[in-house]
Amino acid sequence: MCGRYTLFTPAADLEARFDADFAGVEPSYNCAPGQDLPVIADEDPSAATRMEWGLTPSWADESFDLINARAETVREKRSFADAFERWRCLVPADGFYEWVEEDGRSGGKTPYRVAFEDDRPFAMAGLYERWEPPEPETTQTGLGAFGGGAEEGGDSDDGGGPVETFTIVTTEPNDLVADLHHRMAVILDPDEEETWLRGAPDEAAALLDPRPADEMTAHPVSTRVNSPGVDAPELIEPVG
Repeated sequence: MCGRYTLFTPAADLEARFDADFAGVEPSYNCAPGQDLPVIADEDPSAATRMEWGLTPSWADESFDLINARAETVREKRSFADAFERWRCLVPADGFYEWVEEDGRSGGKTPYRVAFEDDRPFAMAGLYERWEPPEPETTQTGLGAFGGGAEEGGDSDDGGGPVETFTIVTTEPNDLVADLHHRMAVILDPDEEETWLRGAPDEAAALLDPRPADEMTAHPVSTRVNSPGVDAPELIEPVG
């Protein structure tokens, strides 16, 4: 499960990396579900678009808040099948967090940040949808542990016009992430990104393998990252 990530790379560097306009994008050290975050959609890859993290299918009667989609079933599950066929996006990041239950530690799980050794930005495979909240409005449930969602539905009180939402596709972990969690986000090679955005479904499905652990690193960070309301450079610093 990918339930938090970072994107603090300066906008100018993101623009050079993705050949897209990132005007107005501010650094975030704690990107969390429910936030409006920059993605690059297949419709217009020349500019990053803000969408809410937590996908709701266009046909839904209520908000689903699906933050992750499993690569193994993304083409079959009704919640994701349409988006996989027609609405794929890149989710820029420069790291992500996982929480680990460690022996001998009291007070909950230890958060780890996973990133490339040089903190370079990368693209996670994403899907997006446009959802029109029905009338009357409904009420929203909580996001769950660490502000995350799940691949199950919840209620929402969004209301008032179309809502653009996205989800991150996850797959089996590589050797590094396997010590932390049983899933990881699909990280695309730069030369795979155009295929993910605009390739045929079979071509896109072939990209859903785990990124090799080469050049990646992981270290424990402060439990302050547990709160989605905390966003500071100190969150990515190693602890312990």
